[in-house]
Amino acid sequence: MRAIVYRTTGDPSVLEAVDREVPTPGPGEVRVRVVVSAVNPTDWKSRAGTGAGGGLPFAEVVPNQDGAGIVDALGDGVTGLAVGDRVWTYLSAHQRPTGTAQEFTVLPAERVVKLPDNATFDQGASMGVPAMTAHRALTVSEFGPSRLHPGALTGKTVLVAGGAGAVGHAAVQLARWAGATVITTVSSDAKAALATAAGAHHAVNYREPGAAGTIRGIAPEGVDLIVEVSAAANAALNLEVAANHASIAVYADNGGDEVGLAIVPHFVKNIRYQFLLLYTVGQAALDNAAQDITVALVDGALPVGEDAGLPLTRFPLERTADAHAAVENDTVGKVLIDVSAA
Repeated sequence: MRAIVYRTTGDPSVLEAVDREVPTPGPGEVRVRVVVSAVNPTDWKSRAGTGAGGGLPFAEVVPNQDGAGIVDALGDGVTGLAVGDRVWTYLSAHQRPTGTAQEFTVLPAERVVKLPDNATFDQGASMGVPAMTAHRALTVSEFGPSRLHPGALTGKTVLVAGGAGAVGHAAVQLARWAGATVITTVSSDAKAALATAAGAHHAVNYREPGAAGTIRGIAPEGVDLIVEVSAAANAALNLEVAANHASIAVYADNGGDEVGLAIVPHFVKNIRYQFLLLYTVGQAALDNAAQDITVALVDGALPVGEDAGLPLTRFPLERTADAHAAVENDTVGKVLIDVSAA
């Protein structure tokens, strides 16, 4: 089978195409024939490591955490899945050398989720890291909800920082599906159009003067939940627009890896900062996210593509290095890799 691997950390040039034997699933594992692989920032950061030439925990690694395809074989003890099932996968390469940039991948059964009949492989590959991160960010508030469904966020106002990004896009869609009033901050009119297409009720350009005032005009009592990609850059704005008992869910360190907080004003508003990392959040939270995302897919709440606010940029498997470079260079939307025919 065709696969893309890297044997040392570095820039995209460390990725190379090889031929490998088709792997056999062990107990509790599933083999998936990958139709579409997706590239996330975490994928290129793992490949880059802390510096070029760094060591790896495995002799060679197939990149990319997320993908979608068809169940091809089952290991002993696997239930709830059958050969031929359409599925999406998540954390495929977490603590394993078997990501989705290959024609067949083997992963634990709990990381394989049935893809609803009405959902495309492109949608399935676009879930994983972005949608599950967004789900977690929307379910960490002091007063809930702990699960998402229509009505779960009714009466709540959600602010999504960077609504044109992949996680921001999913957060906008999930919050809108769950009944929230959704505000997003963006850096341009073009990104405002994408966030609005995703379902945001209001898009505010954070580069323009008075952004916080604009948000307070939309939500005079403040916002209840903030999905934050850049806590260092947005801390002052967040404090100004947060409601009493607001939660700020931080999932990335864009804009700086340290943040300073004025303690007393945060006391006064009882503000909660919740940092989250999908890799260490725990299986229960992952299972909840997978289940709720699947329901949202059934409801048609998570479309992808430019009309839905998430442009798709595609590459063939042999150009996985270019796909990684595109994500590393902040290509807007979702970068997908076509691996095999559906």
